[in-house]
Amino acid sequence: MLVDTEKMIPITKLQRELTQQIRSVSSGKSPLYVLKNNEMEAVILSPSEYEYLTNLNEMVDHYEIDDIIKSRLLKYNRKNNIKWNDIK
Repeated sequence: MLVDTEKMIPITKLQRELTQQIRSVSSGKSPLYVLKNNEMEAVILSPSEYEYLTNLNEMVDHYEIDDIIKSRLLKYNRKNNIKWNDIK
């Protein structure tokens, strides 16, 4: 993952500049990477970026379900169906 180092901020600095940094994320639409002990701890996104990623994740889920359905349909054989009366 490529991260813009200018958008990395230590958590202690973020605590002091929270309002300013949130405004920056909201207006610039670029994420802010929060560091704790020099390791990435969190990412702050604008609402539009978060919504975009959420929708993208849902689309991937739908494609995965579609692939599962298609693979099952290829193996489907109607002759193997059990009649409802036999199940009862």
